[in-house]
Amino acid sequence: MTTFEELKRRGLLAQLTDEKEIEELVNAGKATFYIGFDPTADSLHVGHFMALCLMKRLQMAGNKPIVLIGGGTAMIGDPSGKTDMRKMMTPETIQHNVDCFKKQMSRFIDFSEDKAIIVNNADWLMNLNYVELLRDVGACFSVNRMLSHECYKQRMERGLTFLEFNYMIMQSYDFMELFQKYGCNMQFGGDDQWANMLGGTELIRRKLGKDAYAMTITLLLNSEGKKMGKTEKGAVWLDASKTTPYEFFQYWRNVSDADVIKCLKMLTFVPIEEIEEMEKTMEGAQFNVAKELLAYELTKLVHGEEEADKARETAKAVFGGSGSNENMPTTEIDASELTDGGMGLLTLLVKTGLAPSISEGRRLVQQGGISVNDEKVTDPKSNIALGDETIIKKGKKIFHKVVVK
Repeated sequence: MTTFEELKRRGLLAQLTDEKEIEELVNAGKATFYIGFDPTADSLHVGHFMALCLMKRLQMAGNKPIVLIGGGTAMIGDPSGKTDMRKMMTPETIQHNVDCFKKQMSRFIDFSEDKAIIVNNADWLMNLNYVELLRDVGACFSVNRMLSHECYKQRMERGLTFLEFNYMIMQSYDFMELFQKYGCNMQFGGDDQWANMLGGTELIRRKLGKDAYAMTITLLLNSEGKKMGKTEKGAVWLDASKTTPYEFFQYWRNVSDADVIKCLKMLTFVPIEEIEEMEKTMEGAQFNVAKELLAYELTKLVHGEEEADKARETAKAVFGGSGSNENMPTTEIDASELTDGGMGLLTLLVKTGLAPSISEGRRLVQQGGISVNDEKVTDPKSNIALGDETIIKKGKKIFHKVVVK
């Protein structure tokens, strides 16, 4: 089975240009491709996961990834799939986030011996001359055509700033710069990025001629992937200090039955033949087996085998009613914060992150969604006595340990 065929069988490709040429390049290991990441936080999250796994998969086949950090475009903001303008970021914040990204990406991508590179589009975008850009690049773009794309239509209803309107030009310029400087002949992105990426392909062909070789591929669910990882506590991060390995494991362990096979195909390196065999007979308890495999494989990929083993054993201990819960997400509370040896339940829920607010905590309690040490608590005004170790359960699958120090 060729690399390109596997990408298709795993459901990773939605739209693409020049399919035959792309297939030949990928299979021969001659693709130099880029995927862009805007550094809007100091950690990657599971919405980036598909892109990272794809880059790893293609690199394993001999192709060369270029990680494009959007230090320049982050100063503008991409209107695609959004209804509000992105918050402006300072150069210092952007650089900090870029540094964090580089460290995390090294877990997925081999940057040794020029097998992959990281570049920051701030290196060229921040030095552009505005008038020269208008004459050289702006003349290649039709405003009518740009406004026909769905990403701009959505924002036009609420107000599209000229700042955001320039994002397509900046992203298109990125591809041309990478093509000329690094021989980048392929770009990947989510289906919400399709218009921007086609702009880059068209710009190269118009500025550098029809013989300029540049192609575009979109990922089937990258835009859906951006919605992944959202919980009541916020995003599911790849940084262990933000989302613990156990929490990460549990997130994937709790995906819906309808999504588990899809996630196994797209995000793991379990042989596709094995997954397809599972899919044929998937029913009942087999869904739980598939979910545990998914959770373990992804936790191992992000946090290493040792942490994946710990997370799996903790989950078995918690849900099986035996064993150790030492790796369970834990909040330490100083004894000086207690009143009569305890703490108000709603305050405790917010402090542990099990509820984002007092009002949300009250709703959870009133709906019977909170248990303390295996006893359901239904009174929001309850004061919870805290011993050396207290286990709070939210719903059926979320556990949190509270330790008094």
